[in-house]
Amino acid sequence: MTTSFASNLDALGTWRESLTQQLNNLVRYLSEHELLDEASSALVESLRERLSHEKLIVAFVAEFSRGKSELINAIFFSDTGRRVLPATPGRTTMCPVELAWDPAEPSALSLLPIETRLQGRSLGEMRDQPQAWTRVPFDASDADQLAEALKEVIRTRLVSREDAKSLGFWSDERPDDNPRPDELGRVEVPAWRHALINYPHPLLRQGLVVLDTPGLNAIGAEPELTLGLLPTAHATVFILGADTGVTKSDMAIWRDHLGTRAQTRFVVLNKIDALLDPLGTPQQTHRQIESQQHQTARTLEIPPERVFPLSARQALAARVGGDKRGLSRSRLPQFEEALGVELLPRRRELLERLVLDGSQSLENFFVRHLNDRRRQLAEQMLELRGLRGKSGAKLRLMVARIDADIVEFEQCTTRLQALRAVHLRMLKEALGVIASNRLREEVAEMQSEMTRSMLSLGAKRAFVALCTRLRDMLRKSKEHSDELREMLAGSFSQLNAEYGFSLSLSSGPKFERFVEELDLIETNYVQYLGLSQALRLAQPQFMEQFRRMLISKLRMVFENASAELDLWNKTASAQIDAQLRERRRAFRIRREALDRIQTASGELESRLAEIDAQDARLQQQMTEAIALVESLRARACDTRVAPTVTTSEHGLRLITDSGFMDSSPAQQIGA
Repeated sequence: MTTSFASNLDALGTWRESLTQQLNNLVRYLSEHELLDEASSALVESLRERLSHEKLIVAFVAEFSRGKSELINAIFFSDTGRRVLPATPGRTTMCPVELAWDPAEPSALSLLPIETRLQGRSLGEMRDQPQAWTRVPFDASDADQLAEALKEVIRTRLVSREDAKSLGFWSDERPDDNPRPDELGRVEVPAWRHALINYPHPLLRQGLVVLDTPGLNAIGAEPELTLGLLPTAHATVFILGADTGVTKSDMAIWRDHLGTRAQTRFVVLNKIDALLDPLGTPQQTHRQIESQQHQTARTLEIPPERVFPLSARQALAARVGGDKRGLSRSRLPQFEEALGVELLPRRRELLERLVLDGSQSLENFFVRHLNDRRRQLAEQMLELRGLRGKSGAKLRLMVARIDADIVEFEQCTTRLQALRAVHLRMLKEALGVIASNRLREEVAEMQSEMTRSMLSLGAKRAFVALCTRLRDMLRKSKEHSDELREMLAGSFSQLNAEYGFSLSLSSGPKFERFVEELDLIETNYVQYLGLSQALRLAQPQFMEQFRRMLISKLRMVFENASAELDLWNKTASAQIDAQLRERRRAFRIRREALDRIQTASGELESRLAEIDAQDARLQQQMTEAIALVESLRARACDTRVAPTVTTSEHGLRLITDSGFMDSSPAQQIGA
C-alpha cells in the first residue's frame, strides 16, 4: 500500500472539513452571545467560502496520443473498475475536458459547441450561459453509462479550410501545424470547444479539478487555455511518450506554454511498457528507461528527478485487476507520491494562514467588545457602591449627573458624523484608484498600443507597461489606505480620551499579495506576446478574446483588493457603531438602576449582585470564546492530518474513524 496524491488530497479535504466545523462552533458561540457584528460576519463568510470552495487545479498537458486520458483514468478512476475517459488507439480526446464536482448541479457532461468560438466570448463568459451548452446526463453510479456518455468528447466534424481558419485550426502562415485535409479538402476539427464533466467522485468532492488539454493546436487555438486555465493551474503534468521521447511538437508546448512554470511542473515519461524487450534482460530494460529519463531531462533542462517514467496503461490494468506487483512495475505510485508531497503542502499553508489571520481578527473584536462591557460594569459597580448609606438627595444628585453625562456624550455624534464624512471621502479616493473603470481604461490603452505595433515587440512592451501602471495603481491605493488608517488612529485616540470609547485599529489591508498575483499574471502571460504569437494576436477575434480574458483575470485581482480594503474599513466603522450602542445601553441601564434604587431600599444590594454576576458571565464568555479560537488555531496548525487515507492496487480506500469504507463506485458516490 502506498501513500499517493489521491490519499493526500483526501486527507487535505478532511482537514478542511474539520477546520470548517471548528469555525462553525466558534461562530455559533459568538452569535449566541451577541459577539459578532456585520463586519465580523462578513469576514466569517469569506473564510467559510475559501475553506469550502477552494479548488485545486491539476492540468494534464501533452500532444495527441501520449496517454493523458489513460493516466487520468489510472490515478482518479480506477475505482470504477474500467476505463472511463476515452483512451483507445486512434481515438483521442479532441477538446479540453474539465472534471469537477458541483453539488448544485446534476451529474452530466456539458459540451460547448465549437461554433461559439466565432462569438468572441471567453469560456468564463460562456459558463454563465447554460443555454449555450449541450448537456448529456448520466447515472454516476453506472460506470458503463458514464464511459458511454464521455465518448462524446472525441467527436469531430469536417469543415472547409475557411471555417477551420475562422475557428483557429488552420493557419496559412504556419502550414506545418495544420491538420491534413481529406480528399475533398475538408479539415477535421473538434465538434466541441470545451467539455465539463460534473461527477461526484470522492476526490472531486474535495475540490480537485482535473483539466485534460489535447494537443498543441487545441492549446494555441483557445486563448483561455493559454491565458486562463493553464496559468492558474496549481500543478501541470506534461506527458511524453517513452517510445518517442521529446518530439518537435512536444518541445513547442514546453517552450511556449510550460517552460517558465518551474515550481509546479511535473514531466511524465509514459508508455515505458513499450520499451520492454522480450529478448533482453530486465536490467537492460531498466537501463534503457533510465537513459530515456536523463535524455528527456537534458532536453527540457530540468533535473532528472522531475521526470517520472511510468506506464499508465499497466497501472490502470493493475488497479482494476488487483495486481499489486503490476502496480509496482508501472511506477505510478512514485509519481502520485511526488504530486502529493510537493503540491498539497503549499495549498495547506495558504489555508492555514487564512484561518490564523481570520481567527486573530475575530478574537480582537470579541475581546475588545467584552472588555468594553466589563469596563462599563466596573464603572457602574463603583458608582453604586458609593451610594451605600447615602440619602435620597444624594441619589437625586447622581441621577442628575447621569443625565448630564448622557447629554455630554451625545455631543460626540456631531464628531462622529464629521469623522464618517472624512472617512467616506478618503475611502472613496482609495477605492477610486483601483476601480473597474480605471482598469478598463488601462487595458484599452494597452490594446491600442498593441494594435499600432502588432508585428514588432511592441505587444510585449505594451503589456509590461500595463502591468507597471497597474502596480502603480495598487501602490497609490495603499498610500491612500495608509493615510486613512493614520486619520482613523488619531480620531480614535481623541474619542477614547474625550468620550470613554475603547476604539482600536487592526493593521491595514495587505496589498502585497495582490501585487504578487499581478506579478504572476505578467510572468505567465508575457511569454505569449513575443514574435511567435504576433500573427495570431493580429487576428481581431483572437485579440478580442485576449482582451476579455485579460480583463477577467485582472478584474479578479482588483475586485479582491477593493473587497479587502472595503472590509477593513467596515470593520473600523462597525466598532464605532457597536460601542456607541453599548455606551447608550449602559447609560440607560445606569439610569434605570438609580430610579429603582430610589423607590426600593433593598434594590441597591440586589443591583450590585446582579452586576457582579454579569461580570462573571462575561469572564466566562471570554474564556470559552478564546478556548474555541485556540482550538481552531490548533486544528489549522496540526500537521497530523487525519484520518489517514491510502491507496492499494484495488484503488482508493477512505479510512474513517469507524474503519474502512468500501471503495466501490456506488458506495463512494452515495457517501
